[in-house]
Amino acid sequence: MKGRESDVKSALESPDEVRQSKTDGAVLLFYKVEALKRWVCAVTKRSDGEGFLITAYPTDAIKEGIKIWPK
Repeated sequence: MKGRESDVKSALESPDEVRQSKTDGAVLLFYKVEALKRWVCAVTKRSDGEGFLITAYPTDAIKEGIKIWPK
């Protein structure tokens, strides 16, 4: 995602969908539509009261998990 920092920031600041990971409740996946059936996914985690970005990637599918936003 080098050079696409603004896309990642957009996914975090104004996501189209947020899901909680099925395997780790502290992990949230922020999805932002970038094209038809294409999203940018920013994966974050909260630990000890602080949040951080784990990774970000383009994807053609939203992963399973608990839909946090929008409900």
